[in-house]
Amino acid sequence: MIDGDAVAALRDERLDWRFQAVPADAHGRTVGEYLASRPVLGDLGTPLLTLDAAALDHNLALMAAWTDRAGVEFAPHGKTTMAPQLWKRQLDAGAWGITLANLPQLRVARAFGVRRLQLANALLDPAGLAWISAELDRDPQFEFLTWADSVRTVELMDAVLRELGATRPLDVCVELGGRDGRTGARTLDEAEAVADAVRAAPTLRLAGVAGYEGTFAHDASDASVDLVDAYLRRVADLYGRLAFAFEVDAPVVTAGGSAYFDRVVGVLGDLPSARVVLRSGAYVIHDDGFYRGISPLARAEGERFRSAMHGWGRVVSRPERDLALVDTGKRDLPFDEGLPEPQLVRGRGPGPVERAHVSALADQHTFLRDADVEVGDVVRFGLSHPCTAMDKWQLVPVVASADEEDPAVVDLIRTWF
Repeated sequence: MIDGDAVAALRDERLDWRFQAVPADAHGRTVGEYLASRPVLGDLGTPLLTLDAAALDHNLALMAAWTDRAGVEFAPHGKTTMAPQLWKRQLDAGAWGITLANLPQLRVARAFGVRRLQLANALLDPAGLAWISAELDRDPQFEFLTWADSVRTVELMDAVLRELGATRPLDVCVELGGRDGRTGARTLDEAEAVADAVRAAPTLRLAGVAGYEGTFAHDASDASVDLVDAYLRRVADLYGRLAFAFEVDAPVVTAGGSAYFDRVVGVLGDLPSARVVLRSGAYVIHDDGFYRGISPLARAEGERFRSAMHGWGRVVSRPERDLALVDTGKRDLPFDEGLPEPQLVRGRGPGPVERAHVSALADQHTFLRDADVEVGDVVRFGLSHPCTAMDKWQLVPVVASADEEDPAVVDLIRTWF
């Protein structure tokens, strides 16, 4: 499903000034050589983003077990991490494929030999269609699924592929949306018209239906869950309308971000002959913010995902009694779904930040309030929203456990944003 040799070759990349997470004394060494020197967290500078090996292991195993029990397929959204090393672990844990959001991301995946890809979007770029068609012709084992939400989309795709003389049809899911949603046909009748257009296009093949429920709700209240369920029932209705129109043996029904994947299984899990494919991407890193509160496993009894990402910053100024400035900011850490949460001071534990909070982030500074810290202290932050964390770092250190006083650095994760 992915080229293991290409992933393993990342250990041969030489470290240099491009990678802000590694210290200057690592420059010139390969990733493998550096890791063999047994570095520890204290060897790294600030600002810094790290991943936690123990939490990653836990999250990967927990989601694999959950989807297996639910009897659904899983194509995690790779755009969350854009890290082929993590994609490989997801695929090795049983993922059916990888979902991506745009053409550049698809090129990264194919460079690492991923053989089953879903584009949660429409592919209209003529050069992109030419490239994906060539990839399908070049590799008979490559499977690709894209979406369409209008007849015009279908016509444009078909025109380009006809001109190219494409030999393998492109598999297409009809995307259903809703009022005030994102993309997706707004009515069932419009979605049926899209399906008819796909069936009429000789270069395309009707392979399923798609949707995204997360755009209709943003919390775990009963009212929000009811909105999600209502939308998913419309996806089920569309599948029923098209039940005898699909041109593949196991039509795909795909939905499910990281907030309501339990509802996707509850509403869509029993559709006849359907291959239900979840696309949750944030779970592998999880967080100490938005997903901590809204994840289905946070709303149910049993094991929960653990946050595998932390920010680290050094106090560089105490200009006022209740204010400390830390050397990490918007350029380094996610902030769009909640500000970082101070958790502990390295070497001193959680005490100095028990009542502290972050009031604001500037480009390169965090405004830390009411913390018993001194200039030079290194603070660990819990973070919110994995989807805007990894894109700020080309290389992310993985520590054995962020709860240890000075944990070993056990891996370096390369990203491709």
